[in-house]
Amino acid sequence: MAESSDHKLLLTGIVGTVVAVLCCFTPILVVLLGAIGLSAVLGWIDYALLPALAFFIALTVYAVWRRQRHQGNT
Repeated sequence: MAESSDHKLLLTGIVGTVVAVLCCFTPILVVLLGAIGLSAVLGWIDYALLPALAFFIALTVYAVWRRQRHQGNT
């Protein structure tokens, strides 16, 4: 059961990191928000994206560390 939760945690971290990186370093989010009329929010988007990116990178590192620790005990 712990291996399943480790896998889900790692998958969540990787997917979240990829989404945050795509939104940070490509104009995907800018185009999307402009298309739906929310371009006024773009001035504040860095205050949400950069902490989200840091959180998901930390989650991925934690999941890898937890998986390695768990594999070392068996």
